Amino acid sequence: MALRDLLYGAYERRLAASLRDDRIPRHVGVILDGNRRWAKMLGEQSQTGHQAGADKVAQFVTWCEESGVEVVTLWMLSTDNLDRPESELAPLMGIIEHTVQDLAATGRWRVNPVGALDLLPVHTAEILKQAGEQTCDTKGLIVNVAVGYGGRREITDAVRSLLSEHANRGTSIEELAELIDIEHIAEHLYTRGQPDPDLVIRTSGEQRLSGFLLWQSAHSEFYFCEAYWPDFRRVDFLRALRDFAARSRRYGN
Repeated sequence: MALRDLLYGAYERRLAASLRDDRIPRHVGVILDGNRRWAKMLGEQSQTGHQAGADKVAQFVTWCEESGVEVVTLWMLSTDNLDRPESELAPLMGIIEHTVQDLAATGRWRVNPVGALDLLPVHTAEILKQAGEQTCDTKGLIVNVAVGYGGRREITDAVRSLLSEHANRGTSIEELAELIDIEHIAEHLYTRGQPDPDLVIRTSGEQRLSGFLLWQSAHSEFYFCEAYWPDFRRVDFLRALRDFAARSRRYGN
């Protein structure tokens, strides 16, 4: 086992040394997938998998920080996940709450909740808001924690916010129809003011977005990893960065 660790360490260092600073993605989005399947594989309850996945979060953010990434978006809970049985959902909410509080407590990162907080339990929503307020002046890496997040819901909320803003200004429907464009909608997304994700990583071998950052990922590069999220290693992350650096981005052309 010691020899294996030694070899992995040497491989990690070689991978890290091969990465160019000008080819590092500014914004990395991650679909943290496979916690329940990881637990099932070990004969454990889902809660064990969720906790193992939560334990990986700060480690992953640190890897991003060390690599020069500026923004990380972590999809922790989708709007669809809110339909899970209460017996699983309640412990999961507790795990998410502690994870977000721990991220904020480091004082290193700006924690930014993204999602439909009104769909969450009041206590969970309050903790997310507090983490955002506590770190709002932090100059470090931005960590978007996507909880109660769905891409369709985000776009719906953005359009609703845009319409409300212009209604308050007295803008007519005809005037708004002439005015509205991509930039106007983007200004009302949960991630407004941030660069769109350059790289989106999904673990567990699934190869689909499932509604993650639908608007923002139009020109993203995607990397699908077979490892379940709790087993995701720094070497897997470095491989994703290497793969990203080797691509010729076409931005839809």
